[in-house]
Amino acid sequence: MSTQNALLTILVEKINNDTLVLPTLPAIALKVRKAADDPDINLNAMGDVIGQDPSLTARIIKISNSAYLGRAVKVTSINQAVTRIGLRQIKNIATALAMEQLFVSKNDLVGQYMKREWGNTINVVANALATLQMYTKSTKNRELSLDTMTLAALVHNIGVLPILTEAERHEEVFANPTFLDDAIDKVSGRIGASIMNVWGFDKGFIDVTEYWKDLAFIPDKVSYIDFVRVGAALSGRMDSQKDAVMNLAVQRGVVQNVSDLDSADFIEARESGKQIFA
Repeated sequence: MSTQNALLTILVEKINNDTLVLPTLPAIALKVRKAADDPDINLNAMGDVIGQDPSLTARIIKISNSAYLGRAVKVTSINQAVTRIGLRQIKNIATALAMEQLFVSKNDLVGQYMKREWGNTINVVANALATLQMYTKSTKNRELSLDTMTLAALVHNIGVLPILTEAERHEEVFANPTFLDDAIDKVSGRIGASIMNVWGFDKGFIDVTEYWKDLAFIPDKVSYIDFVRVGAALSGRMDSQKDAVMNLAVQRGVVQNVSDLDSADFIEARESGKQIFA
């Protein structure tokens, strides 16, 4: 058995035996999500929870002042920021901003992969957000939210993390680009769905992680996976399927015209999305 097949076999066996070590959400994200699910939580109490993490506090304030929320008056405190963002959105926003903590490694090659995956993911997020904003503007359909879109795009390829972690644990065998690329291509979707289940996310997030590359999976109505696919295609992650993705997006009304994705408004929205994580 080749080393390449050995890695795939090990990963698949661990998935089937439920022994694959899956990443855990950063502690602060867990605290925020738990607090947000408390029916008695208020804005000040949520500000106190977020305030326990200086880095997240700074990023929440930054996003509350960004073009992403379209507000001109600046806020300077976490309580003001939470008030502006709102309890409904803060759960997903805080989780999204904490995600970067997962993409780190002490192994040089794996670290490069982590950095590359995070950079690619941010591009997918930015393009997906810009596409959703364009869709909302043209259709007046507000069923899909920007905060959920952000998180869905951020976790779309989360299945790469256990693969890279496995490579880091056995770097002398598996820390090889050929093996890693093949494993990521073949099993990251299944692993991503497992992570979403363990983290307690709903079916919409599970579908995004498992099926974003599978164009045979088409939800009954427009959903977050449609925008993740467009975001991925525009980010160079689906080169062999790019035309098919765009055709499907037009057919489903996600995009009115592919040329709109080159417009100044789209580019401005995309750059604003990137700034969330700058």
